[in-house]
Amino acid sequence: MEPARALSIREINRLIKAKLEGDSGLQDIWLRGEISNFTFHSSGHMYFTLKDENAKLKCIMFASYNQRLPFSPKNGMKVLARGGISVYERDGQYQFYATSMQPDGIGSLYLAFEQLKRKLEAEGLFLPEAKRQLPRYPRTVGIITSPTGAAVRDIMITLERRNPGVHVLLYPVSVQGTGAAPSIVRAIRTMNELGAADVLIVGRGGGSLEELWAFNEEMVARAIRGSVIPIISAVGHETDFTIADFAADLRAATPTAAAEIAVRHIGELQQGLAHLEQRMAGSLRALLGKARERWQHAARSSYFTQPRRSLLAQAERLDRLTETLHYRMKTEQAKARERLSRLEGRLLAVNPRQQAIHARQRITTASRGLELAMKGIARDKSGRFGSLVRQLDALSPLKVMARGYSLAYDEQEKALIRSINEVQPGDRIHVRLTDGKLDCQVWGIQEEG
Repeated sequence: MEPARALSIREINRLIKAKLEGDSGLQDIWLRGEISNFTFHSSGHMYFTLKDENAKLKCIMFASYNQRLPFSPKNGMKVLARGGISVYERDGQYQFYATSMQPDGIGSLYLAFEQLKRKLEAEGLFLPEAKRQLPRYPRTVGIITSPTGAAVRDIMITLERRNPGVHVLLYPVSVQGTGAAPSIVRAIRTMNELGAADVLIVGRGGGSLEELWAFNEEMVARAIRGSVIPIISAVGHETDFTIADFAADLRAATPTAAAEIAVRHIGELQQGLAHLEQRMAGSLRALLGKARERWQHAARSSYFTQPRRSLLAQAERLDRLTETLHYRMKTEQAKARERLSRLEGRLLAVNPRQQAIHARQRITTASRGLELAMKGIARDKSGRFGSLVRQLDALSPLKVMARGYSLAYDEQEKALIRSINEVQPGDRIHVRLTDGKLDCQVWGIQEEG
């Protein structure tokens, strides 16, 4: 018997999915388990398995949810996950879709704190050599904190007590809640852009880890490290530590301690000035004593007690110097005359007139030599020319013809007839003699044996 209608695999999977998602007992539930097979896909989604001693369940947490996690899940970590059960239609496999997650057995905020601390420490944000030096005598102190908390009052009272002459700039911010971290970052950047303070105090009073969490945000730590103005972190009590404390140039145990670090007590400055005044007076007395000793020594010298003797010694020295000067002047004059004589001799050797006379003589000699050479060449050329003319005349056909020979040409007078085979009886030919030519006709041909 055939059924009236058979369901497809997709339809049955979709039906099971609707049943599971429609069951309120399987939606918005909490699961406790250990993470295994964790994969952080390039799409941003997290795929993992939650397991306990007896069972396993495949889970997925989409990127839109895991972006808000305050910690990084890892294999072997025990967690509490919130979400619902559904079916992945393609594979027909039911799995847990997590919407939030927190560590099981350790606070999520504390874990996030430790993970961010390790991350920034690995980047070098907490290195001592990256810290800026606090100004020794700041004129203006900037305070970034809540305007209504006890911290700002403690800082203001301490600054006024230690040095009333220091200017104070308060930048009010929110130090707790969702918008606290961006507010603190904006304040640090604004104070740097204005450049109105020599040192900044960033902090708040004590509280729980959740209440202090704004100072554990990564954006606050990077803003502190990126500040040009040195920053003192003053968050909570002496036992409270935040990421801002590690990123700041100096950590103060309390806001009051931050004010004491930022500004030196005016009494210390007065004592320092008094000490410097004493040192300056002592230095002046020492200088005056040395000057008095020099004056007394000069007064006892022979220049003052016996000035005539000093003048005579200087006159004698002047006479010796004068004699030396005269001797050196004569020596230099003799050397100069000798150099002048040598230069005159060299100048005569290169006199243009003498050079012109020598050049003219060389030209005359060269002209005579050239003329003789040309005549010799002409004689040689003339002799060779006569010899060649005689040779040419001896080889001339006219000479041969003068001895009784003649030349026979064809009818067009273009080719010389050298054999009887080149003509036939009746052909017209031309015979050239020494004094003219003959137009002839061949009547017969006789071959010589």
